[in-house]
Amino acid sequence: MNIRRAEKKDLDGINNLLRQVLEVHHNGRPDIFKPNAKKYTDYELLGIIADDQRPIFVAEEDDKIEGYAFCIFQQHINNNILTDIKTLYIDDLCVDEKIRGKHIGKSLYEYVLDFAKGAGCYNVTLNVWSLNENALKFYEKMGLVPQKIGMEKLL
Repeated sequence: MNIRRAEKKDLDGINNLLRQVLEVHHNGRPDIFKPNAKKYTDYELLGIIADDQRPIFVAEEDDKIEGYAFCIFQQHINNNILTDIKTLYIDDLCVDEKIRGKHIGKSLYEYVLDFAKGAGCYNVTLNVWSLNENALKFYEKMGLVPQKIGMEKLL
């Protein structure tokens, strides 16, 4: 398995995984997530792939995309209340549902950690929907702890 920055040629594989993530979210919260929708157009994905502030990493084996990590650099320079630490936010991490359990997610996550350290980041953060119990368990196993908790009241 090879982990690298995403390229234009990876669009189909990334789109396949994005569909899998959306299905999990839609099945868990159909009141929020549309069925059969697409998070990004191909044009938007190409823009993200080219953006060094929003790196996407892919895990590939035999030219097949098996997983990805969408990341975003965040920093609050001269903010009134926040320090100016540099954070790498994992916007999305997915491994193809057909091949989970092969430690691809762990490898992707560790790659992101190494990348963030090399980029001078203070921390790596992410959000996870409480409906996604498998993701919660995975992130806890990777050593992540809650930083903040989002709450809601349905009306």
